[in-house]
Amino acid sequence: MSLLVVGLSHRSAPVSVLERAALTTDAQVKLVQDTVAAEPAAEAAVLATCNRIELYADVDKFHAGVAELSTLLAQHSGVGLDELTPYLYVHYEDRAVHHLFSVACGLDSMVVGEGQILGQIKDSLARAQELHSAGRLMNDLFQQGLRVGKRAHSETGIDRAGQSLVTFGLEQLAAGTDVETWAKGKKALVIGAGSMSSLAAATLARAGVAEIVVANRTLDRAQRLAHLLEEQYGQGLDEGDDTHVTARAVPMDAVPGELTRADLAVSCTGATGLVLTADAVAAAVEGRTGEPVAEIDVAVPAAPKPLPAAGLGADENCPLDLTAAQSGFSVMGEAAVAGMAAAELEQHAAWVDNGTVDIRETGRRTPETPVEADAELIGALAAAVTRVGRIPERRRPEPVADFVRPAPALFLLDLAMPRDIDAAAHRLAGVRLVDIESLAEASADAPMAADVDQVRRIVSDEVAAFGAAQRAAHITPTVVALRTMAADVVAGEIARLDGRLPGLDERQRGEIRQAVHRVVDKLLHAPTVRVKQLAAEPGGAGYADALRTLFDLDPETVAAVSRAVDSTDEKDRPA
Repeated sequence: MSLLVVGLSHRSAPVSVLERAALTTDAQVKLVQDTVAAEPAAEAAVLATCNRIELYADVDKFHAGVAELSTLLAQHSGVGLDELTPYLYVHYEDRAVHHLFSVACGLDSMVVGEGQILGQIKDSLARAQELHSAGRLMNDLFQQGLRVGKRAHSETGIDRAGQSLVTFGLEQLAAGTDVETWAKGKKALVIGAGSMSSLAAATLARAGVAEIVVANRTLDRAQRLAHLLEEQYGQGLDEGDDTHVTARAVPMDAVPGELTRADLAVSCTGATGLVLTADAVAAAVEGRTGEPVAEIDVAVPAAPKPLPAAGLGADENCPLDLTAAQSGFSVMGEAAVAGMAAAELEQHAAWVDNGTVDIRETGRRTPETPVEADAELIGALAAAVTRVGRIPERRRPEPVADFVRPAPALFLLDLAMPRDIDAAAHRLAGVRLVDIESLAEASADAPMAADVDQVRRIVSDEVAAFGAAQRAAHITPTVVALRTMAADVVAGEIARLDGRLPGLDERQRGEIRQAVHRVVDKLLHAPTVRVKQLAAEPGGAGYADALRTLFDLDPETVAAVSRAVDSTDEKDRPA
């Protein structure tokens, strides 16, 4: 069996696809159950966060495993397989281990170095254990991933390189102002009472907001969170601190009224539809300001010099149909080839290189105008795709003329996936909305600390150690079966000797038994120690098979030992 992960994240898919593919808790449970019920998989776990969905499985066949896991992800996410496939990534064996360890350390997070992912990995493992879908491999992998993540945070300054998504989002809302200065004295509405909402509420309390109102569909959970906030932050953060936070809970139907009172709102629920529509946001702003809320005109940027898609797509000799390219995009630009495979790009580069295109006139191939620059550019795109798999789609925010946007009367932070707040609120005057999509854009330019390199070294070392331990563990049942067989041979020979020499006393029999056992142990010691060392090295999986063949070991005996070892590990494993 081998480890396989199939998934998509903010690095491989646009937010619009992640949003549609988001899994509810019930969907995650059903996905795990259906995965272990499928033929190629023996164990499974799902890691689902606001910016990633990953399915881990122990499979016996790579290609069948990829096909099955991809199909199951599509079925349970509700996004068609054909549409989902271009955004999926696949990691296998050591690369899969490397991926999870990198995720656990925060290297693959939208905000590099954030520590919240450790709690999400822990929850993922706990769910798999509850569903009995986590066997030896999943338990070892996820528990080691948690240890590697904790090691990275304790031994390096990765925390300085990144922060929680909540903190990063508040910094974007503050727009260059110190968050504590910006938040001091504000009234905050927190919609939702889960882990992310609780983190947001605590972060706001530490930042110095004056009031936090918690709204949740289950009022009891909102009341518990409000009570905890009052207990921890109601008397100020430090001794002598004269600031304090008041907190209270309200039902969800009170949100429209509370939004009118709030200076800022943070939303992170598991709702499948919008929690705040643009109309509701506009009504809240109007209630605060007493003035109708206008939409802001979006400034249209200067058009690039596009290569007309219709002309290229219509050329019968062009190997690609580019007629579907979005208006205003050029085949020379990144957006026009978003999602195209490397082979397709290379085909198109070759077609351009072998002909000429009159860009200024018809957009068609002509004998007059060389396009070496086009060929070089598209060839470079092809080379980039060969390295990273495919060029991701990047939807830049629409530029807004600064002079027409008034100072915000309401700040909104949407940390939900799928989104809680209507994206149309971006266009409302007096509103500043930060959501997962805008955070992804902002984090692309965020500086990375030098400690990231150290964390990468830790991950590489830990992956090598984990692989060696797994390979060594794989041969252990075979070694145990060999020693068991040797012990049975010794016992049989001692019994035969007792029948031939009945006159031996107990002391003599004991001496003979010890001598025979010592001979067998010495003969087996060096080979078994060495075979464990060799099996731990890359490519050492075949030594177990060689040992079974050389000593004619019964495969069922080896399997029985393996099951016994797994059962013992399961008992000793912490809950």
